Amino acid sequence: MNPAGDAASSNSAPPASVIVSGSALGFAQSVTVGRHRIPADEPMAAGGTDTGLSPYDLLLAALGSCTSMTISLYARRKNWPLESVRVELRHSKIHAEDCVDCETKEGRLDRIERDVVLVGTLDEAQRSRLLEIANKCPVHRTLTSEIDIRTRLV
Repeated sequence: MNPAGDAASSNSAPPASVIVSGSALGFAQSVTVGRHRIPADEPMAAGGTDTGLSPYDLLLAALGSCTSMTISLYARRKNWPLESVRVELRHSKIHAEDCVDCETKEGRLDRIERDVVLVGTLDEAQRSRLLEIANKCPVHRTLTSEIDIRTRLV
């Protein structure tokens, strides 16, 4: 990623496919990306066996890790005294009419709350800039842009 949060393409290998598989008898899934494996499941309250992260946990993990990486990269490039970053995220469904800043005014919509904790002797201008940079991470940009998902049966 560059400081603005765009993925670098000059020296990176093509991304590995994400493969998700599981039995049709339950919710438990195995997520495989290259040599990495992540269990996914639904919580018991939703009919799963709670053997892994829920799909929304995985989504929040993607946003949180991208946010932290982008902020850290920017601070390193600026030689700012950032020691660590912690990103806490929550997902909920809200009534659209309760969202003053949202375009959608009917039905329900998804809300993601993201709290960023910056540790280091940063001044207020640096802290403010790093918060702006959080909104430039590639996953944030993807989630707030138009998304074209093409599904096909193979």
